[in-house]
Amino acid sequence: MARIALESLGCKLNQAETESLAWQLRDRGYVIVESAEMADVYVLNTCTVTHVADRKARHLLRLARRANPRATIGATGCYAQRAPGELESLGVVDIVLGNQEKHRLAEVLGGRSDLPGDPGRRIGDYRGRTRSLVKIQEGCSSYCSFCVVPYTRGEERSRPPEEVVEEVRHRVGAGYREVVLTGTKVGAYRWDGEAHSGLARLVAHVLRETGVERLRLSSVQPGDLTPELLSLWADSRLCPHLHMPLQSGSQAVVERMNRGYSIADYERAVSLARQAVPGLAVTTDVIVGFPGETEAEFDESLRFCRRMGFAGIHVFPYSARPGTPAAALPGQVDERVKRDRARRMLELARQSARRFRQELMGSTALVLWEGQVGHSVWSGLTPNYVRVFAESERDLTNRLLNVRLVGEHGRGLLGEVVYGG
Repeated sequence: MARIALESLGCKLNQAETESLAWQLRDRGYVIVESAEMADVYVLNTCTVTHVADRKARHLLRLARRANPRATIGATGCYAQRAPGELESLGVVDIVLGNQEKHRLAEVLGGRSDLPGDPGRRIGDYRGRTRSLVKIQEGCSSYCSFCVVPYTRGEERSRPPEEVVEEVRHRVGAGYREVVLTGTKVGAYRWDGEAHSGLARLVAHVLRETGVERLRLSSVQPGDLTPELLSLWADSRLCPHLHMPLQSGSQAVVERMNRGYSIADYERAVSLARQAVPGLAVTTDVIVGFPGETEAEFDESLRFCRRMGFAGIHVFPYSARPGTPAAALPGQVDERVKRDRARRMLELARQSARRFRQELMGSTALVLWEGQVGHSVWSGLTPNYVRVFAESERDLTNRLLNVRLVGEHGRGLLGEVVYGG
């Protein structure tokens, strides 16, 4: 029976697709293992959103080959879609499948005579995590000037709502307590021509038709936050956390990025969401060093992020992607300047995240415990996506328990479990 190791880089959509591949492969009789050393097959689901992601993918593929020279090595995902020849030229990859072909992985592996296997024999459920990611749509038609994703993921397309609901039910039945609805651009979800309320209706359908205990949205845009969608947070199972990529707090830079909204639009959307959802955590992505970004524009972005009080900021130095309009813009920013701006934005991110966590101290939160991280020390997440640590002699894995948040612990909070609460 063939053993396969799956690894994923990049976004939650990639993670969701890797999880889905694991289900499919287990159903085909493959045994999922943790590392390339243990595997007959190693498959990396790649990301290509930055040159750093490309470099990491090449590094991991070479490591896998060195760790297990006899294994079948595969690459799929966005890098495999954008530049399959680059991956093939590494000399370490046996199979390259782009995004449009990754669903054929089991079929392709089944055709290889060098793999042991017992296709068709059902293995037990895949329970590697407490949180399951379910893809609701794929593709993006926005074409931001810096972004390669529309070229690697294609145009927007959505899964039928009944298919999404059935998959959520399946994951809940397998023991998952939390489900994350994810996609390239989840706000673009629509079915039967629904342009504006498609996502809201899908979320309402999932809450109504499944027994999911916690539901989370992976990412939204300002225009997605309709009154219909915001009203759904009246159901406490919908986690009070929104990841809403900003990319820049400078109006001039946002326009060059072709983001499709103004800074005022973004601030208004966050304000409406905070009014509608008590305790809401808003996290974001910010790119520094975009072509033409002046020091004044960067300072504008820094001031805007400080004013917004984000619970978390992912900071990315701009990375030119082949074939995107931004790669050809004048005023490419020096790498040393990018690093300095990233350092300053990261410092703000740390301060902002800490302030958000401190506001939670003294309160009680329902924590989903993920696993043990030290002797009698457990790690989990609050509904608004704050990391919590607590000591317990009991096994807390995959349990939802009330926790008193009593202090700081690194980049998270220290909690005391309230048993029977």
